[in-house]
Amino acid sequence: MPRTAFELAASRTWLMTAEALDTLLAVADRQGDVEALEARLGRPLDNTRTVSVRDGVAVIPVTGPIFRRANLFTDISGATSTGVLATDIQAALDDPSVRALVLDVDSPGGDATGINELGDLIFQARGQKPLKAYVGGMGASAAYWIASAAEEVVVDDTAQLGSVGVVLNIRTRQDRPGEKTYEVVSSNAPNKRPDLESEAGRAQLQERVDELADVFLDKVARNRGIPRAEVNDRFRQGGTATGALAVEAGMADRLGSLESLIAELAGSTPSRTERSMTMKVVKTTAELQAALEAGTAPGDIQFAGPEPVDTDKLKAEASEAATKAERERCQGIHALAAPGFEKEIAQAIEDGSSVEATGLALFKAAQDRGITLAGMQGDSTSAPPATPPKDDKEAEEHEAAVSAITGRWKTTD
Repeated sequence: MPRTAFELAASRTWLMTAEALDTLLAVADRQGDVEALEARLGRPLDNTRTVSVRDGVAVIPVTGPIFRRANLFTDISGATSTGVLATDIQAALDDPSVRALVLDVDSPGGDATGINELGDLIFQARGQKPLKAYVGGMGASAAYWIASAAEEVVVDDTAQLGSVGVVLNIRTRQDRPGEKTYEVVSSNAPNKRPDLESEAGRAQLQERVDELADVFLDKVARNRGIPRAEVNDRFRQGGTATGALAVEAGMADRLGSLESLIAELAGSTPSRTERSMTMKVVKTTAELQAALEAGTAPGDIQFAGPEPVDTDKLKAEASEAATKAERERCQGIHALAAPGFEKEIAQAIEDGSSVEATGLALFKAAQDRGITLAGMQGDSTSAPPATPPKDDKEAEEHEAAVSAITGRWKTTD
């Protein structure tokens, strides 16, 4: 068991910026004995946290270094406990007087344990109530993991986001004068205590850190809806981005302030739906002119958008119309059929010819074979030959003959 605050801190795996971790370890190094420090500070009361509710919006602070449980470090550095955060978030979700939640994030990150569970709780709460994250200072590493799980991330222009990565900070200390430490590890577990002085030992710790980083990247990709392969490069390979650059990279959704976000969620700013109910909708220039003449303010006039199109219905109607037209075409061609013209009928159906075009083709075929119109109408193939038209009058008769042929199928409907 760690004897000092420093040893306790040095035994953890951190999702935290380097500067903040150095500060925390420096504080821990000055505090000495853990039990003595707890005695001076007083033991914290579990599951206590102040959550403010403004106009039905629960504002939940996520500040300072993040730890799994409330302990002496939360008192030393004004830290946040994931266990307390989970309790507060669930309480806000269950409270009927709370209409929305805002995670007010300003943290450099913290202890890796507990972050994944809290991130999943926030992600799964999407849709129950509006749940937004606001980053006004820093949302780095573990803090960004938490913020990214919210439905939307709103940031200040100067906020710092990112630091998607894992650090394992191992520091060794010499035994005090007059003291010596011995450690015996069971023979079945040579990897239980990696030798940091050896390359193999450091490689073992690197593998452990990389495995946790993979989980971090997977969850950020899910939370932000970004392809997993793109996250690391877009998020600066563990670096941070400021304000608008964070939005451009996909780390956040938009710029804003905490006060405007609370007002928006509280309903102080009319939603698009509420505003549309008071708007005068116009479709034409005449309607616009009439609205202006009636005293409607220009800002209260809205132009109607295009009517929604039911594409599935249109496709079904088009398919039905095409089927009906094809059925009528085939019926009309079959109605023209006469003995000896089976080949022409089959060809007309095959190549999509219209009834009129088929009638003309049959008439020409009949002329070539010396069959008259009367013969075709009487289903005869032995009538005297017909001669091509010689003048306009005969041309009109020629057209009339084709019409007579094609009109035959219409009278049989």
